[in-house]
Amino acid sequence: MTPPTSTPSPASAPAPETTPDEGALRHSPLEECHRALGAKLVEFGGWLMPLAYETGTLAEHRACRHDAVAFDVSHLGTVRLEGTDAFDLLQREFSNDLRKVAPGRAQYTHLLDADDASVTDDIIVWWIADGVFDVMPNASNTERVRQAIGGRDTTPQRAVIAVQGPDARRRLASVAPEAAAVPRFAVTTFTWNGELCTAAGTGYTGEDGVECAVPVSVAPAFWTAVLDTGVVPAGLGARDTLRLEAGLPLHGQDLGPGITPLQAGLGWVVGWDKGDFRGRAPLERERADGPRRRLRGLITDGRQPPRHDDGVLFGARRVGTVTSGNFSPVLERGIAMALVDTAASVADDDSVILEVRGRELPARVTKMPFVRAGHSAGQGAGGR
Repeated sequence: MTPPTSTPSPASAPAPETTPDEGALRHSPLEECHRALGAKLVEFGGWLMPLAYETGTLAEHRACRHDAVAFDVSHLGTVRLEGTDAFDLLQREFSNDLRKVAPGRAQYTHLLDADDASVTDDIIVWWIADGVFDVMPNASNTERVRQAIGGRDTTPQRAVIAVQGPDARRRLASVAPEAAAVPRFAVTTFTWNGELCTAAGTGYTGEDGVECAVPVSVAPAFWTAVLDTGVVPAGLGARDTLRLEAGLPLHGQDLGPGITPLQAGLGWVVGWDKGDFRGRAPLERERADGPRRRLRGLITDGRQPPRHDDGVLFGARRVGTVTSGNFSPVLERGIAMALVDTAASVADDDSVILEVRGRELPARVTKMPFVRAGHSAGQGAGGR
């Protein structure tokens, strides 16, 4: 379904004129639903969010790979940008080229630091309609992105529910058929219980799925309706292990200060042909010189997971640092991403040693993703 030429914000109430107090813990519109389900709630990005439910992270992870789960990702920001100049403004501020897509599509992009081209935030843009964009930053970066592009912070007006997994669309179809039918990286609007909602074929698990932005007034009922189809609730713990298996970087660990798109292997997020954009000059210099380090995949010989900041040794010399590491429920061994010096000439399939909590852990350099959609072993398993 193609969105209309003009679309109101995904809520019935006007956007607030003020932002939440800095440092104040924010709460999802679905928090009481999570408590009723026995969720363990933790602070993440300034929000109190579910880490896991009673079944635990491993079961939630496997449910996403085999069937369907629902994540509350309301902590992600939404900045609504509207007007005839909105397209040109986003072209100047973000790294990717919106000319590659069109109204009714979504695009992954970066906001870069103007001085060193490091990734200030990685963002999904939902191009709702002509001159109407929902820009979706990471939780802690919403106000920073809003200051860069303007617009209205509509985060408090909606919940975002991500239904993910190979059976996600079939189960969602009985609740919101238009949302379930949205193609991958497409955007549409739909009405649920009389309220205007937005859906996009996006996610952060490596599986197929749909993310639904629904007004706060109907969010608990929508969440309950989705779970009533047999979809399993899943927390941020499973979301992290799923995205790591899929080789998807996390801002604040695999992306962030000092880490550029080229170092992260995300050169395709840069629209070199579109003209000037924030951070272009330092990024061009890095492209000419070649990045001094690159994000690489690592898989261990056993179940012990590497962790953030563990050292990477190659030939007894430290050549890198783990940015993200965890236990892979599918591969049943430790996996990690690490920034590795390009001067070290480390190749895929090379053996390395990880310095993990005072002991040496053998590992192998591998291509990512570690696991492909549908939970089969990917290239990282020698076998997303």
